[in-house]
Amino acid sequence: MTAIVESALERETMRKVSMRLLPFLFVLYLFNFVDRSNVALAALQMNRDLHFSSSAFGFGAGIFFIGYALFEVPSNLILARVGARRWIARIMISWGILAASMMLVRTPMQFYVVRFFLGVAEAGFLPGVVYYLTQWFPVARRARATSRFFIALPMSGVFGGALGGYLLGLDGLRGLHGWQWLFLLEGLPSVLIGFSVLWYLTDRPDDARWLQDDQREWLVEKMKIDHLASGGARRMSAFDAIKLPTVWILAAPYFLMLTAAYGYTFWAPTVIRDTLHTSNSATGFVTAGIACVSMTFMLLHAASSDRNRERFYHAGFGGILIAVGFAGAALLSQPILRVVFLGMVIIGCNAMLSPFWCLPSTILGGEAAAVGIALINSLGNLGGFIGPYAIGFFKDKTGGNTGAFLVLAGFGVGMVILCVALKYTTLSGTSASHASVAAVTDVA
Repeated sequence: MTAIVESALERETMRKVSMRLLPFLFVLYLFNFVDRSNVALAALQMNRDLHFSSSAFGFGAGIFFIGYALFEVPSNLILARVGARRWIARIMISWGILAASMMLVRTPMQFYVVRFFLGVAEAGFLPGVVYYLTQWFPVARRARATSRFFIALPMSGVFGGALGGYLLGLDGLRGLHGWQWLFLLEGLPSVLIGFSVLWYLTDRPDDARWLQDDQREWLVEKMKIDHLASGGARRMSAFDAIKLPTVWILAAPYFLMLTAAYGYTFWAPTVIRDTLHTSNSATGFVTAGIACVSMTFMLLHAASSDRNRERFYHAGFGGILIAVGFAGAALLSQPILRVVFLGMVIIGCNAMLSPFWCLPSTILGGEAAAVGIALINSLGNLGGFIGPYAIGFFKDKTGGNTGAFLVLAGFGVGMVILCVALKYTTLSGTSASHASVAAVTDVA
């Protein structure tokens, strides 16, 4: 096959794969993150109606990630064995039911229990989809493909902020509080979409009957070549992946980023409302506007990472934005500037995701990749407990957010240092073989 014919075949094949999978996975993640984070907007009314303290809300928002972290690795191991189609459907249906049931909480303990089991139900979704994308997209296209999935994160801020602000305005309709309508009407669609996963998703390129025979054969062969060229070609069991130091070290900058990200996610609406003195609906639209900027920057940043075939500096740049953003939000008194700098935090967090998640699949393959990705995500998501709780704790103790914001700014600095150090020292010193080091360096 000539290079010109192969190039045309590649373009058409990857266009079909992208159009078939990425919009659908985007919708799944959109509802996933809306259901995970809508408690932040609900808090504008819920904390008042249920008399929750800042510490109680922060603990309840964060305990989700304890359940999530505990079940992340076994969930992704099951996905690798039974296939993405059935397991992702199970995840979505169960989390949708629990997300809607948040409307029934009345006490802090009920809040903690439902949030914990929501984390259990959702465990495995994000690393499962990241692993799934590694089965369909060659390394050279992976950051862009991943970014088009991860763009659901900032889009959830646009969609969830605008919709959540509207639903809070239904306060009193048919005897329900606005925050109850929010949980109900944002949770049930996940159940319905979950059933659609069963007939829409295709587990492997070999089974893609929606591709022509030559397209399917090209993709299967291309993914085999990529697999052999990377560290994923090494024979490694799931247990070996857990023991690999590189996997644990990669979790460190991700942990710092998610601590900052969820500190922002669960407290930004409250901070923005109190800073700008906006209504609940207007607060939702402000968070949506920040998310639009974040979404645009995320796509451009991922394209730059693929174009330059560089991952570590691109991931570390997100840490710079996090540090500057939290420091500005803590130290500036002018309301508009404070909100602008706060917005830089989520822009930096989202920018880090695509280049970072290109790294694990270059080290691991097969079932080991599923477990390694899940372990990194599991350890990182413990930051989702620390960030919201730390801000709530500092707010109760000091009456403000300055102390917590400065600590989280330090986390951003730590993230930059780790990303740079990983590029030059840690990976080469802790990888299990020279082959895996070379594979990482090639794409980094």
